[in-house]
Amino acid sequence: MDARYAFRVRIRIEPAHEDVSIEPSSAETTVTLFREAPEPGTEGWLFFRNTLWRGEVGDEDYARQLAAAWLGVPERTVHAVEFRELQTDQEYFDALKAEIAADLEPFKADTVSEVISKYLGSSVRVTDTDG
Repeated sequence: MDARYAFRVRIRIEPAHEDVSIEPSSAETTVTLFREAPEPGTEGWLFFRNTLWRGEVGDEDYARQLAAAWLGVPERTVHAVEFRELQTDQEYFDALKAEIAADLEPFKADTVSEVISKYLGSSVRVTDTDG
């Protein structure tokens, strides 16, 4: 099984001290950050439920804190985080749906499809691992 979350992260570098300057006065870049998705049912597997809403980051400040921690940079350098997609193989996606189906109540939904739509929107890309 293989799956990862993809985020677009905008980072701005600026001097942290008054006596330091750079040319230009700030530098900005956008990177794609990938975070491995924990196996369904294991610790951290509910990341999508706790962080996303309809395929978007639910709490921008929290997402910036997470991205800064994952990248090992000061929070002030992360200016924006945008969820792009869950990239997954069919085996992982099937396991994810089975784990959700086992207990729909915490998701406040009636079906697995409703859960996927509620938290991931249409931002799921299932790849064919058969080649």
